[in-house]
Amino acid sequence: MDQSNTFKEQFFLVLAGIFIASLVTCNLIANKFVTVDFGFKVFIVSAGILPYPLTFLVTDLISELYGQKKANLVVFSGFIASLFVLLFLWLGGQFNSIPSSIVDDVTYNSVFRNAWRLIAASMVAYLFAQFIDVRIFHFWKRLTKGKHLWIRNNGSTIISQLVDTTLVICILFMGVWDSDQITSAIIDGWMFKMLMAFLDTPIIYGILHLLKDKIDIAHIE
Repeated sequence: MDQSNTFKEQFFLVLAGIFIASLVTCNLIANKFVTVDFGFKVFIVSAGILPYPLTFLVTDLISELYGQKKANLVVFSGFIASLFVLLFLWLGGQFNSIPSSIVDDVTYNSVFRNAWRLIAASMVAYLFAQFIDVRIFHFWKRLTKGKHLWIRNNGSTIISQLVDTTLVICILFMGVWDSDQITSAIIDGWMFKMLMAFLDTPIIYGILHLLKDKIDIAHIE
């Protein structure tokens, strides 16, 4: 195996690791809601949304460098990883904490008692959104004959993030929040993700520029 292929495989593993770590972190911190002030707009969002744009940045990079099949594989791997996290969060709650434990049962349950619902909601939205993102990305890649990366990067994310945000908010808060709160949360979450998508476009161009002599761009599928 030549050095370029070795680097390509290693870089794929790094991207896959970042993707799975970001996805798992999203689910673990999603119970906390925060304000993010950009000056022109104050967003009220779940803390879980902060690492989430990284997942779409990574899938776009994998789609561009390795193709649709590899991107779908990473999406499915993230789903399996999240199921394992859910299993062990549940398992951790089945044993009583010892008196000297830094985290007692009340604290553990307070933080993780809704984890199953969050992860379930996230996984439904995640599977729909990520596969939509990958499919639309390659649709635009074929349509533009591999040119205009910014179109497929942002075009795929705009649609997939709207699907993701709407599904998560509706599954979690339908019947809990009123319609105005739900609508506001969807708009804030979607706009925040869109802003992050626009910001990651130059990052993708920069990474591809640095890798142009090390990894060949995947053929149009």
